[in-house]
Amino acid sequence: MQRYFIVEEDRVAAARQGGMVDASHRWGLPGLLTCPGCGVTWSGAGQYLPSVDLSELAESASFERARPEPYGEFVRLRALVLPLAPPGVELSPGAEFGPLVGRVTGGVPDFTWVAGDGLLVQREALARLQEVGVRGLHGYPTALRARKKVAPDLRELELPLLGRLHPDCLPPALPAKCTTCGRVEWALPEHPILAADSLPTDVDLFRVGDFATVVIGTERFVDAVKELGLEGLALRDVPAR
Repeated sequence: MQRYFIVEEDRVAAARQGGMVDASHRWGLPGLLTCPGCGVTWSGAGQYLPSVDLSELAESASFERARPEPYGEFVRLRALVLPLAPPGVELSPGAEFGPLVGRVTGGVPDFTWVAGDGLLVQREALARLQEVGVRGLHGYPTALRARKKVAPDLRELELPLLGRLHPDCLPPALPAKCTTCGRVEWALPEHPILAADSLPTDVDLFRVGDFATVVIGTERFVDAVKELGLEGLALRDVPAR
C-alpha cells in the first residue's frame, strides 16, 4: 500500500547552512475585497505558478502589487490570466505567477523554502531526482540574487493541487463553501488524513487540493530523497483511507 508524507522545512538543516531566501513572485492575482457571497475580505496561499508568464499582457502592471479588489475587478483580472494558466487550474485570490524575485543570503540546503510553503530545490538535486524516476517534478528558474557572490542555481517546484482531506479528520460542523468565491473557513486538522480515492497515481509531490499550503510526498519521493542524501526536508507520515 502506498505511503504518504507531509513535507515541511527541516529547520535544523536550514540553520546549519545559515542562509535564507527573501523573495516574492513577480506577479499575482489580487485578494478579494468583501466577497458578495460570504462578505469576507481574503487572499489565499499555496497556489504558486512560476510557469505562468504575464509579461505579454497589456495590463501586466495590474498584477505587480498585492492588494484586495472588489469581486467584479478580481473576476476580470482572473479572466486575463486563465488562458495562460495550466489547463483545468482554478485560480484563487492571491495566486502568484512568474519567477521568484529577491535575494539569497548565505548557503542553503538542497531544498529550501520561501515564506514557509514555497519549495525550491537546487538544480543538480532536481536532476538527480528525475534521473531516479521521481514523477511529476517541474522546476522553474528563479530571478534570485546574492549580495556578494553568484546565487545558487535554485529552481522553484510548481506543485499541482491534487487530492483532498478525508471527511473523518474534518470538523463535524464544517462551514459551507462559499458558492461565490469558494472560500471555506477552517484550520488544518491536528491529525490530517488523506482521502485515498482522491490522490494522484502519476505524481510523487503535490499540494493538497483543499489545503494548498500542505505539501505531500509519496513513498517513492521520500525514498529517493533519502537514497540521494538530500537535505532540507522534514517528513512525517500522514494516513490515507
